[in-house]
Amino acid sequence: MFWFKKIISQLFMPVPLLVLLLLFALLILRNRKLVRSILSVAIVLLVFLSSFTGSNLLSSPLESQYPVNSRPIGAGCLVMVLGSGHDDSITGTAIQQLSSTALARLSEGIRQFKLGRDCKLVFSGWSGGTGLRSHAEVMAAAAVELGIPKNRIITFPLAKDTIEEAQFMKWEVGNVPFRLVTSASHMPRSMTIFANVGLNPQAAPTDFITRQGYWWQLDAHNLWSSQRAIHEYVGQLWFEIKHQSEIGVSN
Repeated sequence: MFWFKKIISQLFMPVPLLVLLLLFALLILRNRKLVRSILSVAIVLLVFLSSFTGSNLLSSPLESQYPVNSRPIGAGCLVMVLGSGHDDSITGTAIQQLSSTALARLSEGIRQFKLGRDCKLVFSGWSGGTGLRSHAEVMAAAAVELGIPKNRIITFPLAKDTIEEAQFMKWEVGNVPFRLVTSASHMPRSMTIFANVGLNPQAAPTDFITRQGYWWQLDAHNLWSSQRAIHEYVGQLWFEIKHQSEIGVSN
């Protein structure tokens, strides 16, 4: 089910979707009217998704739901930082292996850690089936490189996605409040998933992708931002379908 979800979601991402539309147009070249329609849709989608206007229209509703959290935390706090990938092929420190998204989440996690006393950082994420270090272990190593004591770190190296991350955290803390750190666009889905299993997360969003720019400027960064937002909408839909099916089975 995990890999099925990943494969299906890719079909809704901008680049794979546009490629599929163009391939379909090639297969039906004789039907000129339909080809023109498909190419027109592909061009409109490409312009919209690679523009500041389009990417911001998609990302802003997600990122505006939870503000930056700078409230002090009490003693003995927990800060959970959700995983977001690293590259084992990069020779260097753990920090250098982290993706830009993972770095943003790590830096915010450490900032939240310093807002309290005697806090612990929780990192999650599996190895991706590579047999090498899990993402949780790489994040923990990077945190140590930045001065966090090893005994203040908890890892969940088997969690594959947000649902499993929530389940592992439930086993660890029950309903004790904690700070949840993830990308701002991912925060609404994460809060829903964590609350669904009976957890009490306090949102601490980071890695904001909504940016100001010229409406006419088209670039790959905007396309990437649109893809991240679409990924979240698809993820929300998938979770809702899964949740409703579980309710139906239990009834």
